[in-house]
Amino acid sequence: MNNRTRTLAGRRIGFVSTRFEGTDGVSLETEKWVEVLEHLRCKCFFFAGVSEWGENRSWISPEAHFSHPEIEKISQVAFTQRVRPEEVTRAILRLKDHLKDQIRGFVRKFGIELLVVENALAIPMNIPLGLALTEFIAETGLPTIAHNHDFYWERARFLVNCVWDYFSMAFPPNLPPIHHVVLSSPAAKQLSLRAGASSLVIPNVMDFDHPPAAPDAYGDDVRQVFQIGAGEWLLLQPTRVVPRKGIEHAIELARRLGPSGRARLVISNATGDEGYAYEKYLREYAQMMGVSVKFEAELIQDKRATHAGHKIYTLADVYPRADLVTYPSDVEGFGNAFLEAVYYRRPVVVNNYSIFDIDIKPKGFNVIDFEGFITDETVEHARQVLEDPELGQQMAEHNYQVATRHYSFTMLERRLSTLLAECFGED
Repeated sequence: MNNRTRTLAGRRIGFVSTRFEGTDGVSLETEKWVEVLEHLRCKCFFFAGVSEWGENRSWISPEAHFSHPEIEKISQVAFTQRVRPEEVTRAILRLKDHLKDQIRGFVRKFGIELLVVENALAIPMNIPLGLALTEFIAETGLPTIAHNHDFYWERARFLVNCVWDYFSMAFPPNLPPIHHVVLSSPAAKQLSLRAGASSLVIPNVMDFDHPPAAPDAYGDDVRQVFQIGAGEWLLLQPTRVVPRKGIEHAIELARRLGPSGRARLVISNATGDEGYAYEKYLREYAQMMGVSVKFEAELIQDKRATHAGHKIYTLADVYPRADLVTYPSDVEGFGNAFLEAVYYRRPVVVNNYSIFDIDIKPKGFNVIDFEGFITDETVEHARQVLEDPELGQQMAEHNYQVATRHYSFTMLERRLSTLLAECFGED
């Protein structure tokens, strides 16, 4: 045990979010932070509306989830009107007080010494939860790491609202006990400009020091189940179905790669928290373009299983069987799915969204990229990679080595250790 591990051994850390469940980016990154912190001998506990971390170390407060009926009702008014009805203010403050009591109970029960707030102080998916956390931290001085994945100013749907006063107070708050963490250098600049708060940049990571296990026989029938025939290309879109993912670009690429339908697109995750209109649009657009698109969220989940006589696969089963990964996002907080594609050594098509262009691409990654729309050059580059698997493998191997140097668990442990030393002091 080194000095750093000895200093942190036994520290009790409480993670807080709206949910700890499934394959959304926040839940996935939380798992990685927990793995690294537990390697440092910390003990981790969880407060959320739903948690997969087990009853013995979770505190479930249903009102913490953004899909709780009362929270949804507040959000419906908050982000469609410019003047806040009095009854909505009362509901927000009542739920805020309730959630603050719940957080206090969580801290007392598990002897929490440090909070790690996963996005709940950055994006207003649950306004009462953000207010409750802000007040609790201000009243107790409990050291807190605000792990900020997305901010409200990055999402157009939050900019028309009647809760600017709450945004200024809690999304994000600028309080002495809070140490802010952001995923990119542009986010750090915007946080400083808008909230006057400094931050540490800790990007998303994968365990590149330990490559994924070789695919086993469980997923050998993936292409058959998804109806990908011999000689056809499986294009994997490993994201939720929300407008900022730019999935229409992946559909256009599939169409232009072969009018005969040789390229088939598989979308792994479900429609997100922004309604079903975008999925409807994608289905209609794919039909108009003559592209086979499979929405396979029911068959691709976070754990292997069998349901209604069908096998349930994980992304780890699907990535190795994909010929190309599409990641045409217009906006991303960082790019978890990009790192996953690199981790599973797949060639990837990337729209040059701002964070990729500023923080990630300069590291030296070799990708099929485009600027906002699919060009003939994009299509030709993708075709070359698909028709020459050895070329695609060379790109993937190069990217893996680059990512190992910049986005590994080793990097995460070093930065978390520095951050925890600021919170607890050195031994």
